[in-house]
Amino acid sequence: MAKIELKQPIVEEIKAHVEGAQTAVIINYSGVTVEQDTKLRKAMREEGIVYKVYKNTMMKRAFAGTEFESLNDSLEGANAVAISKTDATAPARLVAKFAKEIPNLEMVAGVVEGQFYDAKGMQAISQIPGREELLGRLLGSMQSPIANFARVINQIAEAKEA
Repeated sequence: MAKIELKQPIVEEIKAHVEGAQTAVIINYSGVTVEQDTKLRKAMREEGIVYKVYKNTMMKRAFAGTEFESLNDSLEGANAVAISKTDATAPARLVAKFAKEIPNLEMVAGVVEGQFYDAKGMQAISQIPGREELLGRLLGSMQSPIANFARVINQIAEAKEA
């Protein structure tokens, strides 16, 4: 078999992962121990994030012609990719969380919902809460005025009874 035929399934696998994805983050994992990497992989899996190490040339070929093509310039050194189809900020949040414990772990760049961000931009995105937390905050802010109104009505009713 020719080398290209051996590499094509890997490129197709990467393409399948990024197809329909909201986010792809390039992570430099140089100096990360196996134990630390195992913890990171487990946390990523629990969040529904695909976290894999591929050769940079394979990622470049897979990203070509997609919204993630802008990541190709960031692919140098020992890189992994974290891809999420459901939560746009989850990969950045997890990497930022683990980077506090693992100083060698760093976000190189990422594409979030079609927009390219460098390391500083991805760090800023990591501060954004997850979808569920944002929905909870929205629901809480919607319920608060109604609950306050109900309390005021209740107090007026109690005052009239007294």
